[in-house]
Formats: sequence, structure tokens, C-alpha cells
Amino acid sequence: MRIFVAGATGVIGRYTVPLLLQAGHEVTGITRSEERAAELDRMGAGGRVVDIYDREKLIESVREARPEAVMNLLTDLVTGNFSGNSRIRIEGTRNLVDAAKAAGARRMIAESLAWIYAAGDAPATEDDPVAFGEDSPRGENLEAVRILEEQSGELPECVILRYGALYGPATFYAADGGVAQRAKAGKLEATDAVTSFVHLQDSGSATAAAIEWPAGAYNIVDDEPAAGTVWAPVYASSVGAPPPTRKAGRNPWERGASNAKARSQGWKLIYPSWREGFAAEFG
Repeated sequence: MRIFVAGATGVIGRYTVPLLLQAGHEVTGITRSEERAAELDRMGAGGRVVDIYDREKLIESVREARPEAVMNLLTDLVTGNFSGNSRIRIEGTRNLVDAAKAAGARRMIAESLAWIYAAGDAPATEDDPVAFGEDSPRGENLEAVRILEEQSGELPECVILRYGALYGPATFYAADGGVAQRAKAGKLEATDAVTSFVHLQDSGSATAAAIEWPAGAYNIVDDEPAAGTVWAPVYASSVGAPPPTRKAGRNPWERGASNAKARSQGWKLIYPSWREGFAAEFG
């Protein structure tokens, strides 16, 4: 299959593209860096330097690639306040969807979030209602995700991948990431909030496999949703930080998510639990 990947050298893209190539797909990937475009060329993908906000150049690039499927793995966390991420989810997705439609692509694979579900006591499944309009600190971020999912659904076939908390190199949970820095500063709290994690290697394998999955939404998380009272002490110890402060309570939407639907498609995880992943990642 011919596949066009936006965000091909991002945290998920760099694990996904090699797997797509190994599976025999023809991949074109875009990035904002000449150096990273050259990396894509060296691994066998067609690297292109394209700014997602340069609408005309993007449409031209997608048309040249003639993809059957387009992957939206775009993120922008440089600002630190998520405004850049919200913009890329709204404006960047709009441009990419329009380019995909102009090129005649039938399938869209889009990166979303696994913590968008309404309040509940059990890990969320894809059949549970989402809570995009919820009045909470998540509001601006979730509105952007709502628009991303809605726009992505304009293609005839759309697969929405709702990733859990990513860990691995260059993520917030990396040994030098923001969460580790907070933990080392004694600012990490261990609450009752339930988190579903997924290692970058497993996110990449799911993303590559999803090119063949039936249209719909899938939670891309590991097998073990865990309360902060369980995972945070393990994480803190793993990154050489003091034990986190324990604090009772959670927001009603902090419930974790189930991966049963993705598992039913044959997805196999390298790290079925964050326990194994943390041990491998942090030694």
C-alpha cells in the first residue's frame, strides 16, 4: 500500500515508519527538518520537508505521493502550554484531510487520546461516551481532539487510535522528561487517578498494524490500568526520585482504558504492563 505519514519522525512516527517499510508498504513521510527528511530517505521512505500549515505545498506533496492511506501523527508540544498542539490538531488536520481527499486517498489513521471518555468507575471502552464538551481544565485540549476526530472521519475509511500515556525516549515520562523532573523535585503526587500507559514501541506496532484494521476507534494502551498510588512509587524509584506524596482522590474521568478491541485485531504488546516497560526503560 502507498502510505503518506505526517509526523513521520515524531515520537510515534519514528517507531511506525520502519515497521510499515518492513511490511512492504511504500511510505512517504513529511517533516519540518532537512536532516530528518534525509533520515527517512536513508531508511527507505521518501522524505519530504513540508510545513503542515503550508496548505498548497502539502496538497501538492500528497498528490505526488498518490497514497491509498494517510497517517496523521502530528504533535507540537514545543510551547509547553498545549496551544501549539491544539492548533496542529485543528488547522493541521484540516489541511491534511483536505490534501488526502484531493489526492483520492480512502483511509485516514489519526492519533487521538485515551483519556477523553466521560466519567466512570471502570476502564473505558470505545463504546463508552466521550466527554468533549465537559467543563474541566481539559476543555481546550479536548475540543481540539474532538475536531481532529470529526475531520478525520470525512474520509471513506477512518481509524482513530486513542493512545494512552506514552513513555519512552523524548516523552514526558522519559528519564529526562517533565514527569521525571517533577518526581526528582519531590513534586510528583500519587493519587487515586487511574492511568493507562503504552510504550512507544507498542504504540508504533499498533499504528503500523492499524493500516489493516476495520474503521473505528481503538484504545492503544497496555493491559494494566493503574492508580497513581500504584504506578507513581514504582516510577519515582525507577528514575532515582524520592517517593511521591500520596494524595487521595481523582477526577471522575481519570479511569484508564481497555485495550480489548485492539487486542481482538491481533495486536501483541512487547510490554503488556507498564511494570515491565518501566523496568526495561529505566533499568
